[in-house]
Amino acid sequence: MRIKISIKVFITLLVLTMGLMLVAQPQVAMAAEKFKLTFQATWPAGSSLFDNFKMFTAQVKKMSGGRLEIEALPAGAIVGALEVLDATSRRVIDGAHTWASYWAGKSKAAVLFTGGPGGTFGMDFTDYLGWMFEGGGLELYNEFYQKELKLNVVPYPIMYAGPQSLGWFKKPIKNWDDFKGVKFRVGGMAGEVFAKAGASVVMLAGGEILPAAERGVIDAAEWVTAGEDMKMGFHEIWKNYYMPGMHESTTVAELLFNKDVWDKLPEDLQAIVEGAAIYTIIRWQAWFNKYNAEAMKILREKHGVTIRKTPVDILYKFLETWDEIAAEEAKKNPFFKKVWDSQRKFASVVVPGRRFMFPPYSFAADYYWPKK
Repeated sequence: MRIKISIKVFITLLVLTMGLMLVAQPQVAMAAEKFKLTFQATWPAGSSLFDNFKMFTAQVKKMSGGRLEIEALPAGAIVGALEVLDATSRRVIDGAHTWASYWAGKSKAAVLFTGGPGGTFGMDFTDYLGWMFEGGGLELYNEFYQKELKLNVVPYPIMYAGPQSLGWFKKPIKNWDDFKGVKFRVGGMAGEVFAKAGASVVMLAGGEILPAAERGVIDAAEWVTAGEDMKMGFHEIWKNYYMPGMHESTTVAELLFNKDVWDKLPEDLQAIVEGAAIYTIIRWQAWFNKYNAEAMKILREKHGVTIRKTPVDILYKFLETWDEIAAEEAKKNPFFKKVWDSQRKFASVVVPGRRFMFPPYSFAADYYWPKK
């Protein structure tokens, strides 16, 4: 009798153990599941902007212990550089490393998610991240793509690439009147603003800038910052380089995930992606500042470039004209107004507060490094 009871108990325990093992198996499989995704950038492989992309993907692999690998492909590898948004939404690719302002043709609200002209409302990069994470910006960012544009993507900030320079000039300029008489290559929203302000704007792709300068089609051009501009060879044509610009004083690139892909990632891998993105923003910015400062030194000392401060009235004129364009857009585009008002509300508290908290950067800089 005792033997029979023992056998029954043994069989019962065995069945329970096997049942628990079967229940646990999916969890173990889920924990061990690996994901390999394919992303494409809008930048060429030789660009420093692509280096940011590779820094991010390497950090994701490291933080996830190899459970999540993202293949980083340059512009044109699978789709055209400016096709990555729609390709991500349709899952031709799993995601993209790009810049929201490229989609301004779909809605001008896209520009506001890059930091926008003048910040916007005077916000710098730190303020922009504050609005993104503490002022409702990230929620609006998702709403923009998923509801406003009706695309199947999830966005996240990934790279700061500013403040960008006003540009390279054939001759020195002293004020707005000098500037508006110059045939100036500039693209995107900045081109629209300068044109409305009365400047002589010429729209050209990056690869067309130097040939156009050599033919006299343009007298000046804007591109990115000193490091990238030096790679383009602008210093071989022009020797007057003006900084800063107000058109992209705070310019932030984006990481896009196909939403279905994102939703299938376990929560811990989603958190790793977000953590790796923040790491990349901060780590890359530190490198980017040094990279551009070193390029400025080379441009001055080896290439005879004169780096000049942009006349203040040009910066004011740009902001005044941008405010007019933004106000007009807000009247006809409810979502643009929603984002613009959100940024204004956040900036109205943070920007005046930081102006009192932080000393001007130039104060200690001029004390230790007097201008020569």
